[in-house]
Parts: sequence; structure tokens; C-alpha cells
Amino acid sequence: MSHTATDINQAAADLTHAFNDADWDRFRSGLAANAVYSETGTGRRVEGVDAYLALCKGWKEAMPDVSGTIRKSIAGDGTVAQEVLWEGTHTGPMQTPAGTIEASGNRVSVLGTLWITFEGDKAREVTHHLDVLTVLQQVGALPG
Repeated sequence: MSHTATDINQAAADLTHAFNDADWDRFRSGLAANAVYSETGTGRRVEGVDAYLALCKGWKEAMPDVSGTIRKSIAGDGTVAQEVLWEGTHTGPMQTPAGTIEASGNRVSVLGTLWITFEGDKAREVTHHLDVLTVLQQVGALPG
């Protein structure tokens, strides 16, 4: 079955909304079983739905109120690109490839872009271009 740009744009938005709501069953239902996630700002790459869910849950542990607001979205040729404003409060331990950053209580507000490639109506590949330098500065791990 062919899926239109509108269909996959809505499917991509549903993933962001499910993350915001920490609705992990809904989030999982939008992913291909062999989904791959990569984060350019940290170099993290995970394969499979469970590994991707664990990574997302880790962000929610670090910032339980974190949510993404989709500012712009374009879709075509099986791919959706979203500009997302991520905002939350760093009240839990943040796991990073370099180690754990303890809670700072600081607010985080950072732009990222998600490039999501679909197989049918399921997200198969997600590449997150996240401004990690700004995140680290805002949580106090690096000088501003």
C-alpha cells in the first residue's frame, strides 16, 4: 500500500506526540521492528525498537516534563523532516556516552531536526540532529 506525504507526516507527528505523552505502546506501534535511531550530536546509534524505546525513556528520566513542539515539517519520497523545539527541566540523571550528568534543575530549550524514513506506515530509520552543545551548556555541564 502506498502512503502519501500527508500520511507519513501524520505518522511522524504521532511519534513525537507519543514521546511527549510517554505513551510507549503508541510510540512502539509507529516503529518498524528493525528501526534504527542515530543521534549526530552524541554519536549514539541503536538498532531495534526496544533499544530505541530505552533511549527515549532515558531522556524522560533525565527530563520527565520534556516535550517536543514541531515547528516545521516537510514530507516526500518516504521521508519526513521535522524541526522540533525540545523543552524540559533537567531533574533526573542524564545518561550520555561520556557518563552520567546529575540533575541540575535547569530548564532546557533546544532545537533539533528529525529525519524519519518510512517503510509503509512505520518509521524505519530516525536520524536526530540535536544541538547537544546547547543542551550541555543549559544543564551546566559546559560553560555557556
